[in-house]
Amino acid sequence: MDAFIYRRKILYACAHADRIIAISEQTKTDLIDFYKIEPVKIEVCYQSCHPAYKEKIQTGEIQAIRNSLHLPQHFFLYVGSIIQRKNLLTICKALYQLSGDVQIPLVVIGNGKEYKQQVKKFVDGKNLQKWVIFLSDNPLFSSLQTPQTMAAIYQMATAMIYPSFFEGFGIPVLEALSAGLPVITSNLSCLPETGGNAALYVNPASSDELAAAIKRIWTDEDLRFEMIEKGRAQAQKFSLQNSSAAVMNVYKNVLK
Repeated sequence: MDAFIYRRKILYACAHADRIIAISEQTKTDLIDFYKIEPVKIEVCYQSCHPAYKEKIQTGEIQAIRNSLHLPQHFFLYVGSIIQRKNLLTICKALYQLSGDVQIPLVVIGNGKEYKQQVKKFVDGKNLQKWVIFLSDNPLFSSLQTPQTMAAIYQMATAMIYPSFFEGFGIPVLEALSAGLPVITSNLSCLPETGGNAALYVNPASSDELAAAIKRIWTDEDLRFEMIEKGRAQAQKFSLQNSSAAVMNVYKNVLK
């Protein structure tokens, strides 16, 4: 019933709006395909992220946060709701495939319900408890969860892993690029828009592809440095200035 009500609300809003702001070309395409909206009515205005992610966190502050949250020296990072389309289970399967070769933990920031329990059942069944750290289960984390703390955690990590099947934009990818963190993400939906030439793309349905990408990132230091440089350049395209200017331009055109 909720889905039906929200669908009717969206249809009504789209029909009566002078302009529609979409947060990616993928979202624009979805509005055209699902709701039959005229393309000329839709303007793409990309999102930005909190400026804290671009700021270099001091080594002492990073170490204090690491110690407080008992984070390992090296880890991969996942940030997002623990729901099926965001695909955390495939990351865990890839880590299990690599367990005899690449032993580096995954820190998970996010919450969920049934799907989270499914992921935890796999983790327990494969004895991956030491390798998959559900940081949001740590009571101390909720009291420390600020943009600055999150930026520090991003800057500690080796890479962001985000093999989502479907997104509107993919803010964690942009946060990672802004923080100087290499990104492994999905080759589907809007994620190639956000990651540009800076990310390493995989088929999100393939744990084999994801495992190969994780191993490549972990073992190829030159690749990591290259991705960090490309990532910072890609993140500049989504600055607050560019995002606000795009939205303002839509308003100006409506008011003409």
